[in-house]
Amino acid sequence: MSDSQAAYLKLVALQRLCRERAAGLPQQAEVVEYWSGIGFTMDGVKYVAPIPEVSEILHVPRYTRVPGVLGWMKGIANVRGRLLPIMDLIGYFNRKSALQEKKRRLLVLDHGEVYSGLVVDDVMGMQHFPVDSYRRDSGEQDPAIAPYTDGSYTREDGTWIVFSPHRLAEDPRFMQVARTG
Repeated sequence: MSDSQAAYLKLVALQRLCRERAAGLPQQAEVVEYWSGIGFTMDGVKYVAPIPEVSEILHVPRYTRVPGVLGWMKGIANVRGRLLPIMDLIGYFNRKSALQEKKRRLLVLDHGEVYSGLVVDDVMGMQHFPVDSYRRDSGEQDPAIAPYTDGSYTREDGTWIVFSPHRLAEDPRFMQVARTG
């Protein structure tokens, strides 16, 4: 047997051995598409805002009260040289939070000419939901909040209502902070 034939037979044997011991191809996993948002709570209800609608998340900064405004307009804060109106989102909906203000968080809304901080009970960071868990019905029971919601996502930790800060900013009532009468 020549050297070339011996080398060929060794290659054939090696190929057979590789096929016998080769692992199967990895299973094709189903690709799941996700929608992501910023999770927060108000009055014990879980909400999620689209990521592009929240420009920043902060602790509630020190602010100066403004006289002659509605109770949900907390005041004005200087955030990196820019004046930020501080609005109590729960107060806007005529409710009160049971939490101390220093434990609450702030979602910064920067939409068009509206730059405001929305005080919420807590922020849970980015939340990811399979897009097929979306329901057009938000399940929101409070008629005051319903105009600012756009469906909901459900997963093992419950239902998260999609809340749109941009819709809030576009509502003329949100811009009316002066106390009348």
